[in-house]
Amino acid sequence: MLAECATLEEHVYSIKRRFLAMYKRANAGHIGSSLSCAEILVLLWFAWMGDRDRFVLSKGHAAAALYSLLAEAGRLSPEQIQSFYQEGTLLPALPPFNAFDEIPFATGALGYGLSVSAGMALGAALSAGGSRCERRFFCVTSDGELDEGSVWEAALFIAHHKLANVVWIIDRNRIQAFGRTAEVLELEPLDAKLRAFGFVVVTADGHDLQTLLAARDECECVLKAGGGPVVIVANTVKGNGLSFMRDTVDCHYLPLSDAQYERALAEIAAAHEALLEAYRNAG
Repeated sequence: MLAECATLEEHVYSIKRRFLAMYKRANAGHIGSSLSCAEILVLLWFAWMGDRDRFVLSKGHAAAALYSLLAEAGRLSPEQIQSFYQEGTLLPALPPFNAFDEIPFATGALGYGLSVSAGMALGAALSAGGSRCERRFFCVTSDGELDEGSVWEAALFIAHHKLANVVWIIDRNRIQAFGRTAEVLELEPLDAKLRAFGFVVVTADGHDLQTLLAARDECECVLKAGGGPVVIVANTVKGNGLSFMRDTVDCHYLPLSDAQYERALAEIAAAHEALLEAYRNAG
């Protein structure tokens, strides 16, 4: 597992460098949203999803992380990445509809991604002749989205139809646009609520690749045993990795100054080297 973690960490570092450059070039915000889900996206794309699976980034404010991930996978060109947030771009601030096969639905209006994933999953299940089909639909939502009733309606729908081909991941960074989730609208006891809605709940440290891989394996065991649907509650930190943005509401909005950009590159490089060294020593 340590060798796999080291490989995944190289992807994490690469996409972080890319999307930080994208944000700086565009003078755009929402950096914290991308930093809280970078490891989750890399796990899904490079260590879990199959060729026929689909991915929906419901928390559309992390679009730059998604675009960077697609570039890392060879699905977007450097020229396309350079156009992020520019006039006439195919890479706007929020994921677009019908521009790329890898982005099946426009997201950013909170609370729709899980519903879309559920609909696609039911369609695939019906085509396969039952609720348990091989083609799966992975959806990452923010915890702020859980304020929306449409998310809970989708959760009821998934459980009612026994859609084990939906894998739901909640980026639990505990900050949303107007403050901390506990202050805007308390979600606790979140795990108990999800279980009451019919989900098998797996928790993970959303920035620790070993923990995320273990969560993946736990979900696979549940699904292979005929259980599910599953949801991973990934505990994360908004703005993770940047000392001057970490765990602040500001990181949802503010762009990077020149000095902050250089500092950000230095901090993620240092963290990357420390992680690789830890993996080497543990191995």
